[in-house]
Amino acid sequence: MADREALVRLRNIHKSFGHVEVLSGIDLDVAAGEVVCLIGASGSGKSTLLRCVNHLERPDRGRVYVGDHLIGYEERADGRLHELSPRRINAQRTDIGMVFQHFNLFPHLTVLENVIEAPMRVRRLDRATATATARDLLDRVGMAHKEDAYPRTLSGGQQQRVAIARGLAMRPKLMLFDEPTSALDPELVGEVLDVMRDLARSGMTMIVVTHEMAFAREVAGRIAFMSGGEIVEIGTPAEVLGNPQHERTRAFLSKVL
Repeated sequence: MADREALVRLRNIHKSFGHVEVLSGIDLDVAAGEVVCLIGASGSGKSTLLRCVNHLERPDRGRVYVGDHLIGYEERADGRLHELSPRRINAQRTDIGMVFQHFNLFPHLTVLENVIEAPMRVRRLDRATATATARDLLDRVGMAHKEDAYPRTLSGGQQQRVAIARGLAMRPKLMLFDEPTSALDPELVGEVLDVMRDLARSGMTMIVVTHEMAFAREVAGRIAFMSGGEIVEIGTPAEVLGNPQHERTRAFLSKVL
């Protein structure tokens, strides 16, 4: 982070569901081109934090900046925040790709149609340009041979690779991954992680919620361990996984490594 400008800035993010506080004042910067992996037990707030980045969840307090944009809000002259219209929030999301646990492909569209849908509708690309870009991306994730297939005919790993291509088709500045391998059979996990490794090597800025510790060790620039809605410890993979300083981090890693 010291020599790179922050693309993502999270400031004092709080989020509760009812009386349960899920995020307790999170601060995090992610540099352009950096990969940050969020690890921790289920219920620690990782996925909620990720969803606050693109305003799928509305923070109760705090601010999220991606590039020069305050996500989800505009600041009034008196310093108060006013939530943007859904149309303007969707426009901000064009810079933020997201890959979910459960693929979320349109079942009635082919693989190619799934990938070109958003660029044509949101970015107003013509079909020929969108199709050419989509075919390049499908080739990149090893799915060019399935462009005419429907999601129901694909394995989970294949569907997730198409979902990654669909996210990249919007030419995002940032990619968010919410446990992208958790719904896959074990033998299919590797093919998705290989695509993500390639993305990391290409310089894509990524925030990844994952339980795949070997992947985090290999690909992450930094790993953030979350517990109880807080970032308890953050550092390089060698620091967090190899020499954790906090008791909660050590207790978690003793169960998963």
